[in-house]
Amino acid sequence: MKRLVVALVSAGSLLVSVAAFAQSTSTPAPAAAPAAAPAQESTSAAVPVPGAKRAACQSAAKALKGQDRHDQMQLCMAQAHLDCLKQAIDQKITGPQRKDFVKSCAG
Repeated sequence: MKRLVVALVSAGSLLVSVAAFAQSTSTPAPAAAPAAAPAQESTSAAVPVPGAKRAACQSAAKALKGQDRHDQMQLCMAQAHLDCLKQAIDQKITGPQRKDFVKSCAG
């Protein structure tokens, strides 16, 4: 059972990482923008579907019951939060914008 949970978390984090990478490489950066605008535009461009990661975690935990389901959701959401934080760092988002980005990204 523990191996199943580990496998699901690993597969989920891999999918989330691939999706985050695909979003970051497909979004072109604006050429001529004010200094404050790139962080705001990258925030809205990088997160097209709010709550998608939460929905992915819920579908991954769907087959489980009780404490196993709760544990799976916590692990998956923690991984989603970490992935969003890494994405914000890669995009050099700082300050309050980073907090908002991570909150909206993870769902």
